[in-house]
Amino acid sequence: MTNEDPKVEDTAPVGETPPAATPVRGPTPAAPVQRSVIATTYDLVTRHWPLVALLSSALLLVIAHAFEKFGGLAPCHLCLKQREVYWVAGTVGLVGLALQRTPFWSRLRLPLALLLGAIFLYGAGLATYHAGAEWKWWPGPKTCSGGDAAAASNLEAMLKGTAAIKPPACDKAAWVFLGLSMAGWNVLISLKLAVWSVLAAFRKSETLA
Repeated sequence: MTNEDPKVEDTAPVGETPPAATPVRGPTPAAPVQRSVIATTYDLVTRHWPLVALLSSALLLVIAHAFEKFGGLAPCHLCLKQREVYWVAGTVGLVGLALQRTPFWSRLRLPLALLLGAIFLYGAGLATYHAGAEWKWWPGPKTCSGGDAAAASNLEAMLKGTAAIKPPACDKAAWVFLGLSMAGWNVLISLKLAVWSVLAAFRKSETLA
């Protein structure tokens, strides 16, 4: 015989269901941050697209001139044509920026954004043509033949500015990064700007912040 008390089992009476255990809830999962960032970016860019198009065009022109001024990369004929696209797009963006605060904006927002999209799409096509000429997929224009170093007999005329100096050839990439020339990168940038233009044209809200 022992003096130990018998163990009492903690069981529910026969026929009764034991109480369910209360689940322990952890912290509520945070909202998907990535979705919020994408939605915010979409709203800001499309809402202020004329300003974004103007700043994007200006930035690309600054980069192009910086390569020319500090990198010593003289532009070819097609390079200058691609710069003209951004000059036109920047001008249209500036006009759109001025019209955004007028009563006419609700009617002009769609055509102006589509016009920007067409301009950037034309720039993408021009850059594709340039990149294809660099890859020797097709010949470039005759104005892009380029030229060799000037002969000594023309040195005096060149110094006086009376001799015509040929620009660099369009079918030779002067700068390559990650396998793409400046024309190749311009294709991607122009296509992206064209897509943003279409998104801005068909956004639902027209109210400015």
